[in-house]
Amino acid sequence: MSDLNQQFLDAVAASKSIASRPDNETMLKLYALYKQSTQGDAPTEAPGDMMGMFKHKAWAEIAGLSKDAAQQKYIELVRSISS
Repeated sequence: MSDLNQQFLDAVAASKSIASRPDNETMLKLYALYKQSTQGDAPTEAPGDMMGMFKHKAWAEIAGLSKDAAQQKYIELVRSISS
């Protein structure tokens, strides 16, 4: 396992124990970066429910971002909201 991948997994674990819930925009960024890191680009069709549409839009906006870049951005975002 690469060092970046381990840091990403550590950040995912750390994100579950953040003291106060981040704002909705930050939560959508975390979701999008996590999905891009683990699944790649978003599917073309969005879910029909409102929350699903917001999540899909956030994920689709970072289409083309590499797995490594998405993991690095996720790690940085978790660090910024954990401190």
